Amino acid sequence: MWFAKKVTLFKKKDKDTWQKIRDVLKEEGIKGVRASHYSSESLCACGCGSKLDPRNFGAGGYIDRDIYFVDVKEEDYSRAKSIIESHGISAVVDDDTVGKLGRLI
Repeated sequence: MWFAKKVTLFKKKDKDTWQKIRDVLKEEGIKGVRASHYSSESLCACGCGSKLDPRNFGAGGYIDRDIYFVDVKEEDYSRAKSIIESHGISAVVDDDTVGKLGRLI
């Protein structure tokens, strides 16, 4: 159970859909789901140790740059995908989450 192979069901910069997928899978009783997020940037604007990013203090407030993902056990993948689709949610795996410009910088 702990070392079961996981398959990525969802990976995108979309917190709302990520939250919906997590809630639906929990309600339906799918076990062994790994849902988390990570920063899309390897370095902040002020350096690697800075926690205050000056880009977050503009008129729009905090900018969410995180990449959200949901991994499920390989044997539960097709069931989880059908459950999500039955709730009208599209599970997307975006392989290029930082975009072309993000790789150049």
